[in-house]
Amino acid sequence: MAAAPLTPAAPRARHRSNGRRARDGAQPISGALAAGRAGAAVGGGKRRGADAVWHSAMGNAPAEDEVTLFERDMKEFWIQFKISYGTEQNNQTSALRDLCKETLEALTEKWSKKLKEEDVMIDKIHEYNNEILQQSKYIAEKEEQLTEIKSKLNQEQEQQKNLTDSIQELKQELMKKREIKSSKNKAAKEKLEQVSKIKTLFQEHLALEMRRIPDEQLQFIFRHIDHKDPDKPYVCTLSINEQGDYEVNSCTPPLDCIAELQLKLRETNNFSAFVANIRKAFTALSYKQHA
Repeated sequence: MAAAPLTPAAPRARHRSNGRRARDGAQPISGALAAGRAGAAVGGGKRRGADAVWHSAMGNAPAEDEVTLFERDMKEFWIQFKISYGTEQNNQTSALRDLCKETLEALTEKWSKKLKEEDVMIDKIHEYNNEILQQSKYIAEKEEQLTEIKSKLNQEQEQQKNLTDSIQELKQELMKKREIKSSKNKAAKEKLEQVSKIKTLFQEHLALEMRRIPDEQLQFIFRHIDHKDPDKPYVCTLSINEQGDYEVNSCTPPLDCIAELQLKLRETNNFSAFVANIRKAFTALSYKQHA
């Protein structure tokens, strides 16, 4: 391949030499033959080109100028050489092209497979990202719900604390009321015992009758007041109010001094004196009615 460019130079040198020989009367056929043989040697054994030059030189030597004929034959030889050399180059180029094509097809298939795998990975990454977004959204919603639940729980705990405090206050208040009621019941019991003793005394000596009537009331019935009608009843009804004090609910017949007698009873807590004063008031009223 490195000797190919030197091929035209040798024939041209011989061409100029043969021209001089033609003008000097030398044999032209020997020069054409030498040129054909040199061209065949340079072309790497291309016998057909050399033979074509030889026959052309031999057949047309008498009719044409030897130099023109040689130049034409050399052109034809050079064309045949280039065709032969070009065919070899084309074959090498075709083989290289086929190799490149196969390599490119292999690489294309390989990278196409890689791209498909990368597309699958990208799709999976997108799916994972979407799942992560959904999970993040779900977690955010649950955290918001948890915050609301915590807030409600705190409110309920605060309400429960307030309710517990209220219940404790009510318990304390109830205990106080129970203590007060217990004290009142104790006082009422003591007073009832006192009244019971007085009842026995008055019933035996003053013809006084005492009765327990509904609504926790005591009824005092006095007799032997009216000397014209000893069995005529004079009635006074008492009860104990929420403050634990005696309270006169009614008197039959009415007494003008009952409010004063009630106040004196509350001040002195002397029930015997109160009953005696009530009897005196009824007796005075009876005398006043018969006067």
